[in-house]
Amino acid sequence: MESTPKPLKKAFGYLRVSGKSQVDGDGFPRQKAAITKWAKEHGVRIVRWFTEKGVSGTLEHREELDAMLVALMSNGVDTVVVEKLDRLSRDLRIQENLIHEYFTNRFVLVSTCEPDLGSDDPNRVFMRQIFGAVAQLDKSNIVLKLRAARQRTKLKTGRCEGRMPYGFREGEQAIIERIKAERAQGRNYEQIAKDLNAEGVKPRTGIWYPANVRKIVLKHTAL
Repeated sequence: MESTPKPLKKAFGYLRVSGKSQVDGDGFPRQKAAITKWAKEHGVRIVRWFTEKGVSGTLEHREELDAMLVALMSNGVDTVVVEKLDRLSRDLRIQENLIHEYFTNRFVLVSTCEPDLGSDDPNRVFMRQIFGAVAQLDKSNIVLKLRAARQRTKLKTGRCEGRMPYGFREGEQAIIERIKAERAQGRNYEQIAKDLNAEGVKPRTGIWYPANVRKIVLKHTAL
């Protein structure tokens, strides 16, 4: 009599690239291939992918990252696999906060390149934090290079505006006022986002999420 195959452990895969220009590059295929390979070798089935398109790894709250945490707490999957730890974060403080939160909740966080992320061995913790510090330094140096490039452009042309905040472009201020008014009427962020998307009202990129509606309210509401 043949034995019944043991069901594969379920996990989520998390993918991220930081620049909009990288969305169509090799970042996502490379990360997905590494995670898929690891999963196959360890008897794991990736049941859902969370993909951050053009989102900085220095942000503590991101649409997909937050959604993944909600999913971990609600549907029985307890494992997240990333290609490298810097895909999760490129800020050492945020990296350590996330690792602490995941393991406090008994979730399993796996990097295909860096083993034993949740180990409490002091030598392993030290090495993990070294990797995180290097990723943070690399990100900081990139920011400095971009800032220097903008300054050179400004010296040559007399202007270098960079990315204008939401509300600067035509029509955006009206959307901000609408969001604030609906929030004042007691509507929640999810309801507001749903209506904006249904009406075809577009943010700068992608679609509206409760998180970016909330961000606008907090930023444009006087304390």
